Amino acid sequence: MIIIHHNPDCGTSRNALEMIRASGAEPVIIEYLKVGWTRDYLETIFAGAGLTPKAAMRISGTPAEALGLTAAETSDDEILAAMVAHPILVNRPFVISPIGMRLCRPSERVLELLETPVSAFTKEDGSTIA
Repeated sequence: MIIIHHNPDCGTSRNALEMIRASGAEPVIIEYLKVGWTRDYLETIFAGAGLTPKAAMRISGTPAEALGLTAAETSDDEILAAMVAHPILVNRPFVISPIGMRLCRPSERVLELLETPVSAFTKEDGSTIA
């Protein structure tokens, strides 16, 4: 089973989803902006992906700076609490498969998680992954 934490408004997320589907898999799609996160789950996927909360935080288009989360002294606890309160703060897409967990930015990182990855794919912007 493959799970994608997806934002349908994000081109990177849409490209990752389509690469999963092109591989022959139909993932479980979790629209995290609608369902949110729990702290325990975030800690699990960040650990599995080898990321700190700060490294997994999205700055652009989020309230991260207004909340003071970009300051060097901001703790992981503060960032995790903010991510639970504001799901948009988590960068996307996160993909979980039997092979592992990854933040798939750029979208072609999803290929590392697929048992039968596509050999070529054209992204929404017209660029090709070969």
